[in-house]
Amino acid sequence: MRLALFADIHANRQAFAACLEAARARGAERLVCLGDIVGYGADPEWAVDTVMGLVADGAIAVRGNHDHAIGTPSDGMNDEARAAVDWTRGRLSAGQRAFLTGLPLQREEDNRLYVHSEASDPAKWRYVRDTADAARSMLATELQITFCGHIHQPGLYSMSSAAKMTRFVPTSGVAVQLLTGRRWLAVLGSVGQPRDGDPAASFAMFDTVSREITYVRVPYDIQTAAARIRANGLPHWLADRLFIGR
Repeated sequence: MRLALFADIHANRQAFAACLEAARARGAERLVCLGDIVGYGADPEWAVDTVMGLVADGAIAVRGNHDHAIGTPSDGMNDEARAAVDWTRGRLSAGQRAFLTGLPLQREEDNRLYVHSEASDPAKWRYVRDTADAARSMLATELQITFCGHIHQPGLYSMSSAAKMTRFVPTSGVAVQLLTGRRWLAVLGSVGQPRDGDPAASFAMFDTVSREITYVRVPYDIQTAAARIRANGLPHWLADRLFIGR
């Protein structure tokens, strides 16, 4: 089965629509959303409705920290993030808010774990920044492959049978086979707000038979996404950063 995995959509309609189109063109048979459907961007209603529709059709979705903050405000967010969440909360219907806050923190499927942040304590919203963070997450589950988001930067980690860790930054469009003799943690880049210096939207394809993961970058209409952020009175930095991928 060919999976398309998305993380950190952040209410960016233009980016998510472009990624969905690209995933379907690549033969995606199942979709997985790794959280943060909302926050930062200007189209939360569309984003939530879209994911709700995908879930109704068999997609998997888990809760991210911005989704969680819709129902439980967080003290750990910076001013821009908090302003966007407060604005988003006022835009969503009761049903949309209930969908976000009712999403699970993680899901298991075959030998795979789907989580927004990391597996050792998903509700603490820790970032996977290095091999130590990745090892903590990988040792917290018996499943062989973990997919996560949260940090908005693509990364791929592996652990040998002797617990030796390896990390590398994947190249867009180049398939990597997740060998069965190792354990793996794949950190997706962000659909709606990349932070690795590349403004193109990011998602990944995974073939459950060949065990190959391919990271994909998709150009999208940044001008429109940024203009909608500004037009809705959200902090302008949330629009400006889209152009530089930071």
